[in-house]
Amino acid sequence: MVRCCAALAATPGRLLRPRRPDQAFLAGLVSAPAPKATATVRLIALPQATMAAPAIIVAEGVRSLRELPMSMGAFLVEHPQARFLIDPAICADVHTRVLPGHPFPVGKLVSPDKPVLGLSNALAARDLAASDIDFTLATHLHWDHVAGLLELPDSIELRVPAVEYAWAMHGDTAPIGVIREPLRGQSIAPVELDGPPVLTFPRSHDVFGDGAVVLVDLAGHTPGSIGVLLAVDDGTRVLLAGDAVWNTLQVELIREKAPMPGNLFDADRDAAFRTIQRLHALPADIEVIASHDYDAVLARAVRAS
Repeated sequence: MVRCCAALAATPGRLLRPRRPDQAFLAGLVSAPAPKATATVRLIALPQATMAAPAIIVAEGVRSLRELPMSMGAFLVEHPQARFLIDPAICADVHTRVLPGHPFPVGKLVSPDKPVLGLSNALAARDLAASDIDFTLATHLHWDHVAGLLELPDSIELRVPAVEYAWAMHGDTAPIGVIREPLRGQSIAPVELDGPPVLTFPRSHDVFGDGAVVLVDLAGHTPGSIGVLLAVDDGTRVLLAGDAVWNTLQVELIREKAPMPGNLFDADRDAAFRTIQRLHALPADIEVIASHDYDAVLARAVRAS
């Protein structure tokens, strides 16, 4: 409650005077080439829930009273070697099983509209079952990116950076935005960003060694936040950016979230803002999809239908 009040108090001034980009940082960014892809993937968006938030707090200082629709859901990726989920997001009973685990008033702030589509049903709509999934991969461990694990067998491996897992699970109290129940008993496979710079990002990891699925460093929103750069079979290069931004409007304008909610949910605001600037500096042919950007997610879902 104290953090919520402090975030609210800090918000009005930032709506009038949003944080400005670091021009020296932007000027110093160098875009390294993306790995040559010798394979491609099929990318399918699985929208599971919706909510809305004022544009002025999603992209700090935007002069607009409109509300932005927000999506919650998973992404299904089919690679020649594996079928996997990025951000197994929402379980069917999320309002009763997961959301009550948040401290007040966080659960109220982040609650999606009813009804939601549970992960099992989202897969079934694609004629798939849990047994068809080889592993899952989390861009970060906030509740709305892993609650769907409750509908998958614990034996299905969750791949996540070690620093992210340690941050989420260490200590008596979970960080704001983290619910530990979906992670307990889960088979965890730590991944390390042990590869070279890719595009504007300092570290990477090529999952299959063929350039089709490359993890990149998006730390800031959480300590181990990652993006997933995909070589898609329609000829596009897509970066699934998790919650590094909530809407591509932030990338275009180089705007962080307002203090409320940013001071609650961003682990390191300075690092998160640097990541937004890295996203802004990407080559124009990289399609950035933020997990909660309803329009971007819907466009990808329609393309795959």
